Parts: sequence; C-alpha cells; structure tokens
Amino acid sequence: MDERLASTDYSTEELMIAAIAAELRESELGFVGLGTAARAYTLAVGIPIAAARLAQMTHAPGFSIYWGNLLTPSLEGIPEAVLQDVYTRWPAAASPVDVGYKIDMVTAGRFDVSFESAPQVDRYGNLNITEIGNTGEPPKVRLVGCLAQTEHLAFIRRPIIVTDLGRRSFVERVDFVTSFGHARDGESRADVGLPGPGPELCVTDKAIFDFRTSDGSMRLRSLHPGTSVEEVLDLMSFEPAIDGEVPTTPAPSRVVVALIRGEIDPHGILTAGRSEDSNR
Repeated sequence: MDERLASTDYSTEELMIAAIAAELRESELGFVGLGTAARAYTLAVGIPIAAARLAQMTHAPGFSIYWGNLLTPSLEGIPEAVLQDVYTRWPAAASPVDVGYKIDMVTAGRFDVSFESAPQVDRYGNLNITEIGNTGEPPKVRLVGCLAQTEHLAFIRRPIIVTDLGRRSFVERVDFVTSFGHARDGESRADVGLPGPGPELCVTDKAIFDFRTSDGSMRLRSLHPGTSVEEVLDLMSFEPAIDGEVPTTPAPSRVVVALIRGEIDPHGILTAGRSEDSNR
C-alpha cells in the first residue's frame, strides 16, 4: 500500500501540525513564543515548532523561526525535556537576541507568520490574553498580559491562531482586546490605523477557520475528520459564516505521521499536552 496515503492512526495534534505546516512557505520567517505549560504550551509552542520542522522537511526547507529569543534555532533534534537550561544552550543563528530588537523586527514587517493562542477569541479574530471580566471593573481572572501579542496582530503578515474550540474561548465579544483582529464595534483595521492584514487562520482541535468574509468575520473553512458542523457550533458562543458544504481537513499522510513521531518529536515533548479526543 502506498505510504503516502492518509493515515488512520494519528492524533489531533498531528492533524493540526500537518494542517499548519501546509500553510508555511519557502523563505518565510515565523515567530513562536515561549508559552507556559501543559496544553497551553502544546498549542502556543509545541504544535507550531513541529509544524515549522515538518515544513522544512517536506516542502519549505528555507522556512525559519524566531523562537522566544532564539533567531533561526536548529529544529533537527528536540531533546527529551525543553527546560530553561536546554533552551539557553540551544543551537541558533543568534542567541539570545534582545527583546527590543525582536519588537523592532515585528514593527518593521520582518515576520511573515506568527503563532498565537489565547483564552478568548471572538468572531472577528480579536484576542484576549489580559483579563477575564468586565472592562473597567476588577477582573475575575488576571491572565498573562499583552506580552508582544498586540504588535504581532498589528504588523505580522499572516498570524495563525492555534487554540482549542470551546464556548468559553470562542466568544461573541472578548472581554479585553489584547490584540486587534479584523473589526471591533464597527471599526475596521483601517479605521484604527493598523498596517497588517490581521489574523489569517484559526486552527483548532475540531476545525479550521479563516476570515475570508466581507466583514472580516470568522468562517468555517474545514472540519476535522469525524467532526460535524453541529458539534462545532455547539462549542462556540457565536455562529461563524458557513459557505455551503464544509470540506474535511486532510488527514496527515503515513509519511508525515512517521516523520512527526520518529524524527520531529520522538520524545513526545511538543505534543505532551494532548487533547482529550486524541486518536493516538
């Protein structure tokens, strides 16, 4: 049997990795943050790094990343544990790079892609990593703060949101706009003077969305295998645009699954915080 055929043995994370890798292009530069731990780390760091390496190994050998403060780190070998000591000794073209220099690169339009995750995202791709609760009142939950995500969505050409689908995360209106998406209160990116085009995709554990609508609102682009439109809508606090019959997200090939498990992430570090419905 042809090894290039779609695999039936893959995890949700491997599907997400393959879908994101397919969007990455030769000679592009992407930004990956440092993340925190558990599932948040897998979404914000692990899956994007694995996708970057998969793109390098398949169709875009010149794709590179800026990971935290590492410029063009080597992704050829992921250690058994990504700890601070390992990170500070990671082989890279430049390490460590000053945070201010990285922000200068962002605002100068040097990044093609970024990978963003957030506890809240709304129908226009606005992200909230600052606080949960009514603006102007003491927040119910204080989050990590803006970091540099504000600049990412303002200037980077193709931000890709990576998060899990859920009603508390996919809200009609984010409680706080850490990062401006495509619109807010009737104002567009042009109205508020933002130069970048805004988020391009939102890749989740159930489906992939884009913002290819007349008003920049979220559109259901594809459903992961075995997922229904009804299941997706039940996990959202708003209804995305749907254009006719929704296609299925391509399953990763056997070759891709073998690369992820055997060479890209042999210790399972990048996908350690797996979703509950993982097939692996």
